[in-house]
Amino acid sequence: MKKLFVFLLAILTWMPAIAQSSAEIDSWFSEAEIDSWFNKGSEGYTQGNYTEAIKWWRKAAEQGHAESYFYMGVCYYFGRGVEQSYAEAAKYWEKAAEQGYADAQNNIGLCYLNGQGVEQSYAEATKWFRKAAEQGLAEAQTELGWYYLEEGATQNLAEAKKWFEKAAEQDYPNALYGLGVYYHTNDEDGLSEAIKWWGQAALLGDKSAKITLVSVYCVEDYAEIEDEIASSVAQGWYSKGKELYKQQSYTEAAKWWRKAAELGYAEAQNILGCCYHAGQGVEQSYTEAAKWLRKAAEQGLADAQFILACCYHNGQGVEKSYTEAAKWFRKAAEQGDAEAQNHLGIYYYNGWGVEESNTEAVKWHRKAAEQGLAEAQHNLGFYYSIGRGVEQSYTESVKWYRKAAEQGYAGAQYMLGFCYHNGWGVEKNDTEAVKWYKKAAEQGHVKAKAELILKGETW
Repeated sequence: MKKLFVFLLAILTWMPAIAQSSAEIDSWFSEAEIDSWFNKGSEGYTQGNYTEAIKWWRKAAEQGHAESYFYMGVCYYFGRGVEQSYAEAAKYWEKAAEQGYADAQNNIGLCYLNGQGVEQSYAEATKWFRKAAEQGLAEAQTELGWYYLEEGATQNLAEAKKWFEKAAEQDYPNALYGLGVYYHTNDEDGLSEAIKWWGQAALLGDKSAKITLVSVYCVEDYAEIEDEIASSVAQGWYSKGKELYKQQSYTEAAKWWRKAAELGYAEAQNILGCCYHAGQGVEQSYTEAAKWLRKAAEQGLADAQFILACCYHNGQGVEKSYTEAAKWFRKAAEQGDAEAQNHLGIYYYNGWGVEESNTEAVKWHRKAAEQGLAEAQHNLGFYYSIGRGVEQSYTESVKWYRKAAEQGYAGAQYMLGFCYHNGWGVEKNDTEAVKWYKKAAEQGHVKAKAELILKGETW
C-alpha cells in the first residue's frame, strides 16, 4: 500500500510539468497560427485586397498581435477596407504602442498632436514620441526636435538639437531641415551652417529645404542651384571624412567619403578608391578601387589618374595593360604630377605601351627631376652617365645623382660614391666614395655593401 501511495505521489508531482509543457506547445502553435494570419493579411494588402487584409489582421489583432493592431490602424486612418475613422485608427495604434511598437507610438503621438481621433494633448503626444524616439525611430526623434524648438514654455534648444541630430544621423530629411532652422534662428553666424543642413535635406527631397534655399539664394527655381548645393554638401562630407580619418575612425571616414563620392565629388571618389585598394575602413577590393579611381580620373583628377595607371600596370582590379597604363600616366603627367612624369619616362625608356624613345624618356624624367623627385633625378643622372637621349656628361650626371642622394635615395648615393671612386665628373676621392657608399649600405643597398667589403670598410 505504501509503494502504491509513493507511485501516485510521483505521478501527481509530474503532472504540473506535463501540463505546463502542453500549454507551451499550444501557445507556440497559437503564435505560429497568429503569425500566419498576419502574413495572409499582408499578402492581401500588397495585392490591394484591403477587405481580405482587414479580415486576417482583425483576427490576429483579437489575439493581441501588435503589428496587426498597427496595420488595422493604418486601414482605419486611410479608410482602406473599412469606413474611415481616426478614432478607430487611434484606438488600434494605442494598443500596438502599449506593446512597444515604435511606429505605432509615433502615430498615436501624431494623433494626440493634431487631435485626430483623440482629444488634442501635447503632453500625450510628447510622451509617445519620446518612447518611439528612444527606440531610434527617426520620425519621432524629429517630432521631438520640433516640439522643443518651438518658442514657449516647453522650448529647450539643447533637447531640440539633440533629437534633430539623432535623426539626422539616419539621413532623415526633415531632421536635416530642422537642424538648419535651429542654426539659422539660434546662432548669429549660423546661416552658413544652416545652408549646409538645408542642402543635405534638399538633396534627399525635402520640399521645405528647397523652398528655403531658393529664398536664400534669390533664384526662381531650385534647379538653378542644385549642382552648386550638391557640390557644397559633398565637400562638407569629404571634409568630415578627413576629420574622422585623422581620429583613426577609418570605417566612419569611408562612410562619409562614399556619400560624397556618390554625389560625384572627385576627391572623395579618389580617396574611396584608395581605401578599397588598401582595405582601410572597407573590405579590400581592387575591383572597387579601380571603379572609384576611374570615376575620379575621368573628372581629370591627377592623383586618381596616376593610381589608376598603376592598377593597369599591375593588373589590379583591371586587366593588365601597359597601353592603358601609359594613357593614364600621360594624363596625370601633363597636369604636372611628378610621379606620373617619372613613370611615363620609364615607359618610354622600356617601350611599354608606347614606342621606345630615349628622347621622350629624358624629357619626362627631367620634368619630374626639376620638381625635386629623387627617383627621377637619379634616372636623369643615369641617362647623362651613359649618354642615352642626351649628350654624355659625367658632370651633369653627378649633379643629378647628388640632388637625389641628398634626399636619401639609396641608388643615387651608391652611384655618387661610384663616381667619386672612379673620378667621373668629380675629382677622385675615396673618402667621399666611402661616405656615400655607407649611406646607401645603411639602407640595404647590396652593391654599396659589396664595395665597402672590398675596401675593408663596415657600415
